[in-house]
Amino acid sequence: MGDAGPCTLLVDNGSHRPESTLSLRRIAGALSGEVGEVVHPVSLLHSTRAKAEDLEGVPAEIFEPFLKKRREEGGDSFLVVPLFFGHSAAIYEYLPQRVVELRQKWPELEVRIAPCLVDITDPGDTGVAEILAGLVRKKIAEEKLSRPAVTLVDHGTPRKFVNDVRNFLGGQLKELLREDAVAVVASSMERRAGEEYAFNEPLLENLLGSAGFEGEVVLSMLFISPGRHAGPGGDIAEICEAAEKRCPGLRTVMGDLFATHPGVVPLLARRFREGVGSAPIVAEVAPPTMAER
Repeated sequence: MGDAGPCTLLVDNGSHRPESTLSLRRIAGALSGEVGEVVHPVSLLHSTRAKAEDLEGVPAEIFEPFLKKRREEGGDSFLVVPLFFGHSAAIYEYLPQRVVELRQKWPELEVRIAPCLVDITDPGDTGVAEILAGLVRKKIAEEKLSRPAVTLVDHGTPRKFVNDVRNFLGGQLKELLREDAVAVVASSMERRAGEEYAFNEPLLENLLGSAGFEGEVVLSMLFISPGRHAGPGGDIAEICEAAEKRCPGLRTVMGDLFATHPGVVPLLARRFREGVGSAPIVAEVAPPTMAER
């Protein structure tokens, strides 16, 4: 593999659950083979809380200590490939802030950020939606369902421009599943109180059991990897269990997580190639304006 380019990091948000880090490592390994460069699995935060013995004896790495170590070894050029659906504050605000501070000590430090998985400015950017549709169809076939209702469910966010990604994908998924599902509605797991956060509606707990969603429902999971929300026994599973107890005719089926689909790696490889030629971070990256959406 080549070593002339920047040190490449596949970066997720991080989780204290070891299965999330193991998933990140699996994808980074596959991406390495796809792009012909070593891709390091690194989380922004949290993952060092997982015990090394639960991670095949190898401790998780997080962004800032990883950069410091590599910089002290002489590396000064880095490319971050975000394992994020859209323009998250974690990747476009927190990460640049850390880089700007590190540049005070190492002015020669260069960090580039490749595009995230979804480009909501391009209606033809259907890569993520096609993967989500494939995962729903897989679950329909496995469970022998007949045109179930589908909800594309995300965590929920205080940022409208992050919620825009959910709605963008929800619209694409509705079109892609036109023949497979009786209805497709985007929902969120939770939201903050206050009318200013109502854009997260409908909440999953309220959608389940409502008109059109009182029978067979497939959850299309807008979550990358397992964690405390989307993993077995996680928050979403608990919401579904409570809804089924409340509505006897309801049957929920949780789709496989995004990272399990083979199409993820080619999509990340495309983002990697787009990121190589991008400009390095010199200041905090502002969220997109309305004109840019």
